[in-house]
Amino acid sequence: MNHPLEREYHDSEWGKPVHNDTVLFEFLTLEGAQAGLSWLTVLKKRAGYRAAFLSYDLQALAQLDDSAVESIIAQFDVVKHRGKIASVFSNARAALALQQEFGSLDKALWQFVDGKTVINQWTEQSQVPASTDQSKAMSRFLKKRGFKFVGETICYAFMQATGMVNDHLVGCPCR
Repeated sequence: MNHPLEREYHDSEWGKPVHNDTVLFEFLTLEGAQAGLSWLTVLKKRAGYRAAFLSYDLQALAQLDDSAVESIIAQFDVVKHRGKIASVFSNARAALALQQEFGSLDKALWQFVDGKTVINQWTEQSQVPASTDQSKAMSRFLKKRGFKFVGETICYAFMQATGMVNDHLVGCPCR
């Protein structure tokens, strides 16, 4: 974590509990976009994502389809992967369905940690897993409901980012 953007993200956002549906959807989108890339790449494009995806307005995104992909690629600084871009529209529709079913995206997603942060006791980065039983269950749950780019590793990174799990190492001042 040598880049100032990564340090700022780690110190001010990563691992802090998020319960806002819009922000949760943003993180699902960003974690899916990150697959196969560095987190720094995605952080640098975060403003482009917010602009391209209408500040994560689920109702507006749910109205879009694959026909919007090319204009997003041409106009915005996002990862230029057509499948990842198109998944945001179908994921928005799936997120709206979860809101209907559970009352909020927050309730649907935080159920995997019983509504409270799992605080891990890692002392070394090598101890932090890439996935857990909870992230595997979340991935299955989301895929079954039509989400894309939500594999178990992506779900675990999402859980870390949104404070569902606290994986700051024991010696980290942000813990």
